[in-house]
Amino acid sequence: MKYFLIIVAALCVITLVNILLESHRENRKISFSSYRIKDKRLKKNAKIVMISDLHNACYGEKNSELLHAVETISPDLILVAGDVIVGKTGLSVDTGVDFLNSLGESFPVFVGKGNHEMRTSIYEKYGDMWETLYERTKDKVHWLINDSIYLADYNMTIYGLDMKPEYYRRFKKLYMDSAYLEEELRKPDKRSYNILIGHDPDYFEEYAAWGADLCVSGHVHGGLIIIPHLGGLISPMIKFFPKYYKGVYNIGDSHMIVSAGMGLHTLKIRVNNEPDLVTINLVK
Repeated sequence: MKYFLIIVAALCVITLVNILLESHRENRKISFSSYRIKDKRLKKNAKIVMISDLHNACYGEKNSELLHAVETISPDLILVAGDVIVGKTGLSVDTGVDFLNSLGESFPVFVGKGNHEMRTSIYEKYGDMWETLYERTKDKVHWLINDSIYLADYNMTIYGLDMKPEYYRRFKKLYMDSAYLEEELRKPDKRSYNILIGHDPDYFEEYAAWGADLCVSGHVHGGLIIIPHLGGLISPMIKFFPKYYKGVYNIGDSHMIVSAGMGLHTLKIRVNNEPDLVTINLVK
């Protein structure tokens, strides 16, 4: 029995060391996902880069490597699906500010709030984190905070949802009334192609019922550890094997693309789950 426990302990240590080494490797590598969606309402094709959950991560000095990767893709526009920063007291927002401003100098950029931007904007303990992030970037990027913008060249409307804190509750998904999204965003016009920046993918059913043709989400960080045939292991909501963790999902004619994110916070573990820079090709 004694030797058995020693062997088990040794295997646990070896496994933990391997996870940490693999996380160290993956957290410094950029992977690329690409998706193609067709819709007859589009006036012309659109190449979109979608970025989620930067969480102050840096790829090279001032994110030069990540910016170069985006420039190489040469998108028509960029969607940022929330959590550019880490919402913890005492942390700087400079990395997020510099990154958004650099993107905005070269591309049209549309940004939605994640739960980290949401919490810093409503709780006093975070001081001026949100105000600093917003004020220092608002002239370079379009913040969509329960707001929308119509892009006539594409016949496309982009919405950004600033979801209330109770919907980010841990351990279980809070019921969302069908009227909530209409109250926050109004009902979408189905004559245009409607994209929703909705940070939390758990509410895909509600987004689709509201009228989103395409949702872009993050939040789940790919489940940290992706287990083949089983999916992501755990979400920030402390849910094991979340239904939506990475990739493209469909409900009827509605699509949702979930990024595994570019950065992490608190548990900086990635296994079989490299940081995820997403390209979406919308085809008329």
